[in-house]
Amino acid sequence: MKLKLPHSTQNWVSLVGATIALISFFMIVFLFVISLTFDQGNAYLGIVIYIALPTILVIGLLLIPLGMWIKVRKEKKSGEGKEKDFPVIDFNDVRHRNAFMIFSIGSAIFLLASAVGSYEAFHYTESVEFCGKVCHSVMKPEYVAYQNSPHARVACVECHIGGGADWYMKSKLSGLRQVYAVLANTYSKPIPTPIKDLRPARETCEECHWPQKFYSRKLRLERHYLNDDENTEWDITLTMKLGSSLSALGLEEGIHWHINPNVKIEYKHTDEKRQNIPWVRYTNLKTGEVFVYEDKNQKVDPKTLDCLETRLMDCMDCHTRPSHNYQPPAFFINNAITAGNVPKELKLIKFAAMEVIGKEFATEDEAMKGIEDHINNFYKNNYPDIFNNNRNLIAKAIKGIQDEYNKNIFPEMKVRWDAYPNNIGHLEFMGCFRCHNDEHKTVKNKIISRDCNLCHVINAQGTPGKMQFAAVNTYLEFKHPGTAVTTEWKEMMCVECHTGLNP
Repeated sequence: MKLKLPHSTQNWVSLVGATIALISFFMIVFLFVISLTFDQGNAYLGIVIYIALPTILVIGLLLIPLGMWIKVRKEKKSGEGKEKDFPVIDFNDVRHRNAFMIFSIGSAIFLLASAVGSYEAFHYTESVEFCGKVCHSVMKPEYVAYQNSPHARVACVECHIGGGADWYMKSKLSGLRQVYAVLANTYSKPIPTPIKDLRPARETCEECHWPQKFYSRKLRLERHYLNDDENTEWDITLTMKLGSSLSALGLEEGIHWHINPNVKIEYKHTDEKRQNIPWVRYTNLKTGEVFVYEDKNQKVDPKTLDCLETRLMDCMDCHTRPSHNYQPPAFFINNAITAGNVPKELKLIKFAAMEVIGKEFATEDEAMKGIEDHINNFYKNNYPDIFNNNRNLIAKAIKGIQDEYNKNIFPEMKVRWDAYPNNIGHLEFMGCFRCHNDEHKTVKNKIISRDCNLCHVINAQGTPGKMQFAAVNTYLEFKHPGTAVTTEWKEMMCVECHTGLNP
């Protein structure tokens, strides 16, 4: 039996629209069932199911009334159609009944599908897969580093957006600009930080790491290897003063004193990376006591100082890489040797690794080939006996170096350890010493101290078998490993030597 519909539906525009809508709908259902049943899918399939095909479906549906309107208008102009101000619905007319039933049932199905689809689209655009894989080449560094971070099970949106509709909308509007930059290939390499409109850490980080629950102290063991023939191991054990000596005292002292709820620390910076800090203000919220510290080596005239942003210090001012930490070569090669992925028994492997990783490559493939060639040639030209008799060790070292390189350095996006300041510590970047440099003083000469023991004390240090140990409740004075540096470190900043390519 032929389905009878109003005469106005009989046009090519409406027919094409209905065809597009039906095909899109069945494709959405088919792909959704496939992804659900067989657990098959990826970032791009999600975009097709929840964003691309629904958009095409809506366009198809809009073409149906558009075609009807165009046909009615043409008929009016030609005099074939009757002049009517509004459409007339007559249920005694089978065409009208059929059209109404199709419209009603179709609208119900469409609204139900739209509700489910909208929820799924929202859920999908909040997923780690969407954040990390959609713009694969652009976000690859962030995604890889995130997967190897302590926050690998925390969704991207938990930190970058947080709860609430207002921040969700801000992030999506910002995302439109970023999508355009990717499509137009106008994005920066590397992506600049810090992110200017990042939500305050008190509304994101502190949902899990709230100040009142910080641990008092933490024992930390660091293992380094020197650039000598034997890749000599150098260990140092530190007690990190995260909080007070007793947890009951809370944040009265220690590293996390900076975010004590009873204290407000504000600062001004003169550069985009927030590395140059000429002015710091301390406010005790309980007593009302205020101190203003200015760096005598970074003099800024009062007028310019007033124009600078006054930033309230929070977690992200120190923890600049909580989930996207591109480790320096000296660090990740040390770890690879410790894990056995780079053989320690291979003579001068630490030196050879640092030498090749310090080079800049244009692509990942070029880097992999460069690492392989350099390590092979290093032993072939300098130590032919090792090259001929230890091929397996050399091959293992090459793979270990390549694997670590791929986790931390991304040539295509120009991302590596020195692209983003890491303000935890004070080796490759100024970090703590941005303020704790003995140069920030009040008008009464009260200083922000550079004393290392404010943040940590050394319990043990040295090479295995020749370790120095501190007695209980005492600590050691730092001894620089090797013989090249003795006491010079006391008058220097670590960053003057440590570039990320040092032991």
